[in-house]
Amino acid sequence: MIKRTPKYKTRLDDRTLADVVRRPIITEKATILLENNQYVFDVDPRANKLDIKAAIEGLFEVKVQRVNTYNPPRKTRKLGRLSGYRPQVKRAIVTLAEGSSIQLFPEV
Repeated sequence: MIKRTPKYKTRLDDRTLADVVRRPIITEKATILLENNQYVFDVDPRANKLDIKAAIEGLFEVKVQRVNTYNPPRKTRKLGRLSGYRPQVKRAIVTLAEGSSIQLFPEV
């Protein structure tokens, strides 16, 4: 009997999934996306879409419908005569299923 593994599997275990999502992005464009039940997060540049989906579902206990990722261009940073680059980031736009939501702003 051949033992089959799942076609899609995350590369990370449950302990490191919490380290995939760094912070939510709260900008004007990101707040417009909230109307479509889409949330924007900074994520680890090494994470793939399956890792991001598993991390969001595990952290916030919601059902993720789709994950879109993009790598914005790196910006230069100068310190005196020296120049370099800011740390690389990866952004993920997470679309949640109907009825699911993430509480980004805590109630007072």
